[in-house]
Amino acid sequence: MTDSDRPALGIVLMLGFCLLIPFADAISKILGATLPVVMIVVARFLSQTVLLSPLVLGKSPTIRKDQIGAIAIRAALQIIGICLMFFSLLYLPLADAIAIAFVMPFILLLLGWWFLDEVVGKARLTACAVGFAGTLMVVQPSFAEVGWPAVMPIGVAIVYALFVLQTRRLAQDISAIELQAASGAIATAVLVPLLVVGTVLGIPQLGFEMPTAWEWTLLATTGVVGTLAHLLMTLSLRFAPAATLAPMQYLEIPFAAAVGFAIFGDFPNGLALLGICITIAAGLFIIWREQRQSSAIGSRSQGNSPAE
Repeated sequence: MTDSDRPALGIVLMLGFCLLIPFADAISKILGATLPVVMIVVARFLSQTVLLSPLVLGKSPTIRKDQIGAIAIRAALQIIGICLMFFSLLYLPLADAIAIAFVMPFILLLLGWWFLDEVVGKARLTACAVGFAGTLMVVQPSFAEVGWPAVMPIGVAIVYALFVLQTRRLAQDISAIELQAASGAIATAVLVPLLVVGTVLGIPQLGFEMPTAWEWTLLATTGVVGTLAHLLMTLSLRFAPAATLAPMQYLEIPFAAAVGFAIFGDFPNGLALLGICITIAAGLFIIWREQRQSSAIGSRSQGNSPAE
């Protein structure tokens, strides 16, 4: 654990991400029925650039030249992850797509252990296993029923595990707002020419179609909500290890189930409701454990024993 780590704050920020991102995904699912996916992704990153760039202009940059390549890799991972998720939402219910993608915390724990030397104890592994069992009970994803689109969220999981680790590395030295603004600018610079090429060649899902007034509103909304959500996630990784935050991300499942019910009428059955309770319990356990551990560390740093 580094000196800058503040697990409780990191957990709260990740909770904000888990609350917001299902709304952005739900809006993208609505838009995907009438607009090309790449248009939605462009709107997402363009909003991120427009919203965050003014906040870093005129300030001393925290990005070094040798970090630009790493930021570009992070932006590429985010582009791939968002595109895969948006494409999967064309075929899968919101909660199903997110639940399948939740093999990510297991991947994240292993990658964090291998590449970042983060401590992964039995308690975290147990909480992740219990949380994952809860997510399976929420939507009971079936590969046999949905076919090949079910593979896309697994790709999302792998890509986002790498994305989170890259973010964790960069967030220790770079301002979260500056990092998000730079990633948004890079992604926009890559995607806008792709959108132009797709329009000229008439490639489905890659071209531009004129949105209605309502669709413009939804595009702006998903851009703002998605930008805020990923900013919270980036900040959370600045204050807490990826292994600590991985179990907390399971809370995105019940939030997604609630959003899916409110917007699309998908209501979890009794087993799914039990799974939601198990998932929340696993997240609350992590919060309790991290707060207890932080208190113990604080006591020792002041020269007191844990018993005191």
